[in-house]
Amino acid sequence: MAKLDFDARTVEPQKSFEPLPAGNYLAAISASEMKTTKTGDGAYLELTFSVIDGPCKGRKIWARLNLRNPNPQAVQIAKSELSAICHAVGVMTPRDSVELHNLPLIVTVKCKKREDNGDIVNEISGYKSRQAAAPKPVAAAPSAASPVPASDEPAPWA
Repeated sequence: MAKLDFDARTVEPQKSFEPLPAGNYLAAISASEMKTTKTGDGAYLELTFSVIDGPCKGRKIWARLNLRNPNPQAVQIAKSELSAICHAVGVMTPRDSVELHNLPLIVTVKCKKREDNGDIVNEISGYKSRQAAAPKPVAAAPSAASPVPASDEPAPWA
């Protein structure tokens, strides 16, 4: 038991977060940490990306890069992904992951169905420099009855 001095009427209730709609987002790495794999035979760099503009500003997306793994293909994929991030933020030889923090880049987010429980989750599928391409604004998912045409307007942060 814990004694509480709390009035829920004075605090906005937490909202449940659905996955972000698939699309491009202006984001920056806000946290990073090297973690040991569940099996203990490797390590991955966990990167937290924070959306920094648009209607999803403040939302977070995560990427895990298997930089030490018994599977060489997993390591190669992780190194390729890290290289894409480095190119997108303009830091080619980071000595510490903190050197990649707070630098804007465009992340391409897709929605994926988890195999274990069927939940829809976000996955980052690409990284671009902020200057490379202006992301298209993320629109609400169109319904079958009223499709929403894609916008060719440049994003306000471009």
